[in-house]
Amino acid sequence: MNVRHRLRTAPALVVTFALSILVAVGVAAIVAPFSVSADEAQPVTLVAFGDSLTAGYGVKASESFPAQLQMALQAKGYKVTVVNAGVSGDTTADGLRRFDWAMQPKPDGVILELGANDALRGIDPKEPSANLDKMLASLKSLDVPVLLTGMKAPNNWGDDYVKAFDAIYTGLAAKYDVSLYPFFLDGVALDPGFSQPDGLHPTASGIGEVVKRILPDVEALVQRISQRKTAAK
Repeated sequence: MNVRHRLRTAPALVVTFALSILVAVGVAAIVAPFSVSADEAQPVTLVAFGDSLTAGYGVKASESFPAQLQMALQAKGYKVTVVNAGVSGDTTADGLRRFDWAMQPKPDGVILELGANDALRGIDPKEPSANLDKMLASLKSLDVPVLLTGMKAPNNWGDDYVKAFDAIYTGLAAKYDVSLYPFFLDGVALDPGFSQPDGLHPTASGIGEVVKRILPDVEALVQRISQRKTAAK
C-alpha cells in the first residue's frame, strides 16, 4: 500500500472503528440491566409485615428484624426506612384483618412474612394460602413491589401436611410474579446457638444471621424500587 492510498483509507478506518465502538456500547446498554448504585438510590420505605419473627419477640426493639435490616441497608449506603409491622402471635388470618390499615400510607415495598403460627397450629394449608393470596392481590392492585418470605411446617403434622404447606409460598410467588426468599429462618431454625430457650424464636444474633442471609434479596428489592422512582422523576 502506497502513502497516498493509506491517507485515503485512514479516515474510513477511523470511522469504521468509531462505529464499532458505538455499536458495542449500544449492545452493552441493551444487554446490561439498568441498575442504581446505593449512592444513587432514592429514599425508600419498606414495611416488614409479619408475626413475632418480624416484631422481635424476646429481644430489644433495636434488635428486631426490621431494625437490624434497616441498619444493614443504611451501612451499605441505602436511604431506607424499614417499618416494623409485626405482631406476635399473628396467623395469616390475623394479618389479613389488619392488612389494609397497615399499608397506610402506601409503602414503597413490602416484606411479607406470615404463616409460622398457622403451621404450628396445624391449620389447613388452604386457609393461609387463601389469606396470603388476598394480601398479595391487594399489593398487586396497589402496584407495591413485594419480597415474600417462606416458612416451613413442622414435621409432627405428617408428610402430606408439610408438602401442602411448604408449597404455598412457591405457588403464590409464581402466581403474582413476586420475589421469594424460600425460608425466613434459613440457617437459624433449630440451631441452639441462634435460638431463644423456647426453641422457636431467634435471639438477637439469630436475627442478625437472618438479616445477613436475606440482605441480598432485600437489596434487589430496594434496587427495583429505586429504579422505578428514578424513572418516574
